[in-house]
Amino acid sequence: MSGNSFGKLFTVTTFGESHGAAIGCVVDGCPPGMALSAADIQLDLDRRKPGTSRHVTQRQESDSVQILSGVYEGLTTGTPIALLIPNEDQRSKDYGNIADSFRPGHADYTYWHKYGVRDPRGGGRSSARLTAPVVGAAAIAKKWLQQQYGTVFMGCMSQLGDIAVPFDGWEHVANNPFFAASGDTALIERMEAAMDELRRAGDSIGARIDVVAHNVPVGLGQPIYDKLDADIAYAMMGINAVKGVEIGAGFKSVTQKGSEHGDELTLLGFVGNNAGGTLGGISTGQDITVSIAIKPTSSIRTPRRSIDKDGNPVMVETFGRHDPCVGIRATPIAEAMLALVLMDHALMHRAQCGDVRVATPDIARAKA
Repeated sequence: MSGNSFGKLFTVTTFGESHGAAIGCVVDGCPPGMALSAADIQLDLDRRKPGTSRHVTQRQESDSVQILSGVYEGLTTGTPIALLIPNEDQRSKDYGNIADSFRPGHADYTYWHKYGVRDPRGGGRSSARLTAPVVGAAAIAKKWLQQQYGTVFMGCMSQLGDIAVPFDGWEHVANNPFFAASGDTALIERMEAAMDELRRAGDSIGARIDVVAHNVPVGLGQPIYDKLDADIAYAMMGINAVKGVEIGAGFKSVTQKGSEHGDELTLLGFVGNNAGGTLGGISTGQDITVSIAIKPTSSIRTPRRSIDKDGNPVMVETFGRHDPCVGIRATPIAEAMLALVLMDHALMHRAQCGDVRVATPDIARAKA
């Protein structure tokens, strides 16, 4: 199987399966001389890990990361950094009833037809469990980008099913189990009640996640086939269950007039950011703004029609421990993929053009 590596100069290759002994990745291309410890990586892994609230899978994984190589006396050496995360709470017996059938909406059918073999335990290689090493790798990228350019990444859930979540401020994200940037206690309680009802019904729902990169240098990206926004969209679509990506105004651009959508420039900088931080595939120095649509969890208890390997009709009911909304834990994953893209482009820019230019101030941000 190919397609297990992401990035050109900052390359991340993941390995493992949902119910294997361990998962992990090898990060190649990290510049030498940066202080790095497991604690730097663990913080983001803890934000993503399962079992953190009653609204997500109750699989209990500590996601304790081990650095096996690429760091000597606390500093990166420039050689490949291997990260290992042991699996601790597999319950493979939960998947015995679907070993010979295909779960609707899942990768079972396509894996079987493509490879002739699949690991049905928790989805095997297609499981969202494999986002953990990606988040770990991105923690390395985040630290380097923050030290070099002051770049920081923020994300939040802006919609849960049909419940829209108004943005009240980033300070609220860590105060609820949904990564919602809302200080409205009644709204959070409504979201919790909706999740409880879904779990009782054996069903699931989707979500919208917004992610922002702040203090992005000007000039990242290429104007033709390696456009920054194209690579961001590619990365986001690589996240499990993502079915849509918007950058900047996104689909709102359809109804905007050119006089509204085009971000005007003054001596102080850009007046707006409908472009989402890129023009012609190159970063403007404004915030990179991305939204993703997460589909409802495919593995649900509600019986669904399907077929088995022999083409016989069957009813499929999944008994594993699953998130009624996989979007709840998607925020740190979306931040991670954005960080990996920016890290890769920062290294490519440095190799081609040297130091990046200082960003132009954003009028809208200055007024905030």
